[in-house]
Amino acid sequence: MDWNGPDDPDNPRNFSLARRFMGIASVTLLAFVSAFAGAIYAPAQTAVMRVMNCSSEVAMLPLALYNLGLAFGPIVGAPLSETYGRKAVYLATTPIFMLFMIGGAVSKTISALTLCRFFAAVFGSSNISNASATILDYTHDSERGTVLAIYYAAPTVAATLAPLVGGLVMIQTGEWSWTQWAPVILAAAFYSPLIFTRETYKAVILRRRAMPLGAADVNQTIIGARFRNLFIILIQRPIHMLLTEPIVTFVSLYNGFLFGLLYAFVISVPWVFEKYYGFDKTAQALSYLGVTVGNMVAIIPHALIDRYFFLPRLQSWKQVHEPSLKMPPESRLVSALGGSLLLPPSLLILSWTANFQVHWMVPIVFQGFSVFSCLLVYSGTNLYMMDTYGPLYGASASGAMMFSRYILSCAFPMFTLQMFEELGEGWATTLLAALTLLMAPIPWVFWIYGSQIRKASKYETTL
Repeated sequence: MDWNGPDDPDNPRNFSLARRFMGIASVTLLAFVSAFAGAIYAPAQTAVMRVMNCSSEVAMLPLALYNLGLAFGPIVGAPLSETYGRKAVYLATTPIFMLFMIGGAVSKTISALTLCRFFAAVFGSSNISNASATILDYTHDSERGTVLAIYYAAPTVAATLAPLVGGLVMIQTGEWSWTQWAPVILAAAFYSPLIFTRETYKAVILRRRAMPLGAADVNQTIIGARFRNLFIILIQRPIHMLLTEPIVTFVSLYNGFLFGLLYAFVISVPWVFEKYYGFDKTAQALSYLGVTVGNMVAIIPHALIDRYFFLPRLQSWKQVHEPSLKMPPESRLVSALGGSLLLPPSLLILSWTANFQVHWMVPIVFQGFSVFSCLLVYSGTNLYMMDTYGPLYGASASGAMMFSRYILSCAFPMFTLQMFEELGEGWATTLLAALTLLMAPIPWVFWIYGSQIRKASKYETTL
């Protein structure tokens, strides 16, 4: 089964611009809320320690295990999407996410709070894992780069904006529970427009269209085959690709570390500015502005690269090659090349300007440069990996990357504060800079040797 030609009205890429915009905005904002709900807890940790009478390590668990829960997105979202479609997954899992967040807000013990946030993340994670696939459903090759760059920024902007909002909420209310109510309010607001969108998943649309034509038996056969393949798609293949495919291995390692680095900022920023600059609670919350602005500004070079570098190359390629022959994906790496070079020195300058108490504006600016660089690498390498493996294996590659990303962002909060307290800002951030320097050659190796690496792949790739 396939579309009835390139102008099929059921094809999401042929929807009106307004309908496509509403659909993309809805899923992007829901992904934003799922990430926002994790990091907004960070400023509430001290209050939770006091109210629930627990240690700082235990009080950090609701943040760490929320990130662990996000790693299960493909496992929750994919089986439901295969059967019921992407829209049904959003409509079903988002209210459950909200209920568990409400449970967290009214929790009286640290164990109840931790469990509620973990399960909220499990159900909220499908918003993140399904959103990129939904955007692919809506967009043509020529517009995908810019749209995905904005989407990729959403979880990272959320992770840096959330502590700022959470800190201000704590200052105004003094109640840690409001850091849990805020995501519920946002999710309810962003959930409503989604109700009016249409299904975008091609397989489900075609199955539904075939049923009135007497294809119910085919429908059941397809569903059975898809369920038999779910274990391969969700578990076996991502693990195999993570262990045997150099592109998946190193993109997952690099991006997982960068996401962990982002959460190191979430934990360390208020500590650094209180210890070295004597900031009060309000100023500590506002010190997240550097990383938040850095995330947002990173969208601009992506749009420029897409408009003035990638699209001209794509058009030239189509003029001289068969339409079925895909352009080599290395052009997607341009932003990652720049980000990989900018990140280590940005972290190094940040570390020692704060350590020697240079004017507070300098480390805030270089925090922004650091996160700006992270997003350039993250988006560029993700687009490269997705273009390399295409629709057939891209979901498994993305699942492997997403799992490593959230496993590392679960681990980083558990040791970041202790590392900064023991080593100080200078050496702790220098250590992180050294690790990013070790990883900096990764996109350059793919840029130079990508063709040979792809030819050696055990999976179908863009050659």
